[in-house]
Amino acid sequence: MGKKKEKEIDLNNLEPAEVVKYEIAKELGYLDKVMTTGWKSLTAKESGRIGGIMTRKMREELRKNGMQNGVNEK
Repeated sequence: MGKKKEKEIDLNNLEPAEVVKYEIAKELGYLDKVMTTGWKSLTAKESGRIGGIMTRKMREELRKNGMQNGVNEK
């Protein structure tokens, strides 16, 4: 099996979800590690923490947008 070629990370051309992921990594102090060795260098605990925070932020955003649109969800 061949190795996957690492692609250069361009912080200026990211999808919205990726922007959130990088912001959270920065807040948690993982961004330097990610930028030098990639996402694969994070432990399962570190990745899980990022994913959990992303999920919480997305839910809060949906809840906020739902309230603005007059939709009430439980």
